[in-house]
Amino acid sequence: MGVLSPQYGSLIPSQTTQTLVSNYLNFNSGGGNDFAQQYLPEIYEAEVERYGNRTLGGFLRMVGAEMPMMSDQVVWSEQNRLHIGYDNAGCTAVGANAGNRISLPAGVVNTVFVNMTVVIMDPANPALTVKAIVTATGAAASGNAGGAQNFDVLPYTRVNVNATAVALTGLKVFVYGSEFGKGSTGPTTGTSGQSIQPQLSTFSNKPIIIRDRYAVSGSDTAQIGWVEVATEDGTSGYLWYLKAEGETRMRFEDYLEMAMIEGELANAVQAGTISATAGLSFLAGATAGQIGTEGLFAAINNGGNVLSGYAGSLQDFDAVLENLDSQGAIEENMLFLDRKTELLFDNMLAQQNSYGAGGTSYGVFENSEDMALNLGFSGFRRGSYDFYKTSWKYLNDASTRGGSTNFVSGDNIDGVLVPAGTSTVYDQLLGTNIRRPFLHVRYRASQADDRRMKSWLTGSVGGAQTSNLDAMEVNFLSERCLCTQARNNFVLFTA
Repeated sequence: MGVLSPQYGSLIPSQTTQTLVSNYLNFNSGGGNDFAQQYLPEIYEAEVERYGNRTLGGFLRMVGAEMPMMSDQVVWSEQNRLHIGYDNAGCTAVGANAGNRISLPAGVVNTVFVNMTVVIMDPANPALTVKAIVTATGAAASGNAGGAQNFDVLPYTRVNVNATAVALTGLKVFVYGSEFGKGSTGPTTGTSGQSIQPQLSTFSNKPIIIRDRYAVSGSDTAQIGWVEVATEDGTSGYLWYLKAEGETRMRFEDYLEMAMIEGELANAVQAGTISATAGLSFLAGATAGQIGTEGLFAAINNGGNVLSGYAGSLQDFDAVLENLDSQGAIEENMLFLDRKTELLFDNMLAQQNSYGAGGTSYGVFENSEDMALNLGFSGFRRGSYDFYKTSWKYLNDASTRGGSTNFVSGDNIDGVLVPAGTSTVYDQLLGTNIRRPFLHVRYRASQADDRRMKSWLTGSVGGAQTSNLDAMEVNFLSERCLCTQARNNFVLFTA
């Protein structure tokens, strides 16, 4: 029998009726045939959701808000402490008033004036605590103008603050009042008068532009699939590009939150390097603070509180409370934790309800055994503080900070304590005090353009006729930054 030429496909005629590789479709040779044999298998059309809900957003929606702005920078001012206190002060050995001369660290504004009464404490030796009256300040001292970083005192109950032969360091000094004689003129320095002006701490952040894109050719938009599309955003059908576009959108929405949490400002050296790198769309000559944005973790590391190595003991947690007392003492706080740290908290709380050898007291649970044995504590009170605890999926997800093959938290972040409520700050744009959530997002918006979350189609497919490109391109864009106000009340838990 002659051989047909040219041969189309994989079918070659045969003299006898028989099943051959050459004249029947072969489902074992690949080449687009994906079935293991010629019989139709039982097909599960829907995907199996083996990772559950894969989205990671929601944290900022729980603890903050979103507000528009029309600038390249957001600036706010925060109050400083009301009372006068100094850390890391020193007092040299006895001699030439050195035993009663308190020296302050470099760069600290000296606002102490004569006749003020102070408490001087040595954390390394509590027995050295002494109360004294200020007799003189450093040369040319004038309130906020500072002057020499020292002042002289006379203790009330002993001759010298420092009666040792060595210098004292690490002293804490704070003002508790003053004492003047009858008929005195009050605190003065020359003719200008002595006064203490409040100082503001100013913070700022800049928005970043976040972008993403999905593209599909016109032919593929009209190609049916055998797998039914089903995603977290409700996308359904047998068109695979719908799934890809939907997942790109969900991933971008997660980026909007993740960038606010992980953001970092480039320093002077790296800002110049990044801006000079070919392929990156940054203006040349960028300096510190012009590339990147300060996210939540960076803000807490730069002015907040960091608890390292929390092992689930009540003593460690009480240390957090003592530190909160020294800050804003905000009563209601939220704990967002990874699974390991959340279980440490549950174990810590469960131990407080146990007595005897394995016994359990049900009294605090209205004598209900079922309530007492529900050990997933979601809220508790310690001292004067209320805490609401929840698992933070972002710290548990294996594709982000949720660990590795041995289920250890990634990059040492185990959780974060976020104060609830709002803070009062001075808004530079409005020129007045306003109340804002401690955490809130500012996004660029005006009457002409709202850049909170933009998406648009380009190409010639899918309803867009903007070019001769035989494809559909879906573009996503947002411009935003995070404001972490009163960061001294936040606590970051690290491994």
